[in-house]
Amino acid sequence: MYIVENGIPKKIEETTFSDLNMKESDLEEMLRQNVDMLCEEEVSMIIVGQQVRNEKNGRSDLTAIDNDGNIVLIEIKRDKKDIEHRKEAFEFQAIRYAANCASIKEIDELIQNVFAPYVEKHKDEFHSKYDRSLTSIEIAQREVKSFISANGNPQFNRKQRIMLVASDFDDQTLSAVAWLNSNNVDISCYQVLPLQMENKTLIDIKKILPLEDYDDYYVKIANSTVTSYSKRESSDITKRSLPKIEKLMEWEIVKAGDQIKAKNKDDTATLMSDGKVKINKTNEITTMQQWLKPLYGWPSIQTYVFAIDVKTGKSLSELRAEYMESHQE
Repeated sequence: MYIVENGIPKKIEETTFSDLNMKESDLEEMLRQNVDMLCEEEVSMIIVGQQVRNEKNGRSDLTAIDNDGNIVLIEIKRDKKDIEHRKEAFEFQAIRYAANCASIKEIDELIQNVFAPYVEKHKDEFHSKYDRSLTSIEIAQREVKSFISANGNPQFNRKQRIMLVASDFDDQTLSAVAWLNSNNVDISCYQVLPLQMENKTLIDIKKILPLEDYDDYYVKIANSTVTSYSKRESSDITKRSLPKIEKLMEWEIVKAGDQIKAKNKDDTATLMSDGKVKINKTNEITTMQQWLKPLYGWPSIQTYVFAIDVKTGKSLSELRAEYMESHQE
């Protein structure tokens, strides 16, 4: 694999986190501070827990809430060998944690037992947004209730989601996750692959499960025909997403020069021809995601839900849905 910089091709090589002397805790901290790496532009999410201990003294890596009010368990393994050498299956460990979270029925219970200790641990990060005189519980209450309200007050914790993260996955894990998905368990696998280019480390992230067709990942008895993801399935299979801003502009739903407003905020931006926006207050040019995230203070935000087309008063998500529905064959 090569990347071209200033007309010069530079080779990119796969490596491992262990070769980079990165521990699992280093990967966990990277994702804690940048959970949008796993969310793309269709999910709003905030981290509410880290290394949360359950009744059996197990610890879940990261705990989050998404825009549907669901508790999300993010379980991390550094490299495939870390998965294979575990006594307990990677996916089963996550399922146990999710089962514990299913017992949390009220937001206040999550705040008291999970989020407030997390705020206390990372209080300096919240002081830029909240007064220092507030307690960790008060900050947690304001943060999570504001998030739930801004996302339409969905019912809290109707179901739980599981996100498994590793640089590579063994066949047994992929087979189990595919089966669980086909039986309506919301569990996903994300490959976070470290790459080396000269003295730079790059991170390539792909969602590899769930897929449209799970049969490729079922382990056959006595004769596995599973294709390891390290063989790099095509992006058409490994990444499912709704049309992005470039496609919306191609469809002429919006165009360069249109004004975009942040939902329930006074902030506006001008849409550029390349799909980026120019923030009207500062003239800074950036992506919509990078513009919107600091306005709401969340690490990941549903870009197309919170970006409002000024001329129609509708969100880009609504305009996209209307166009796709009207052009269905």
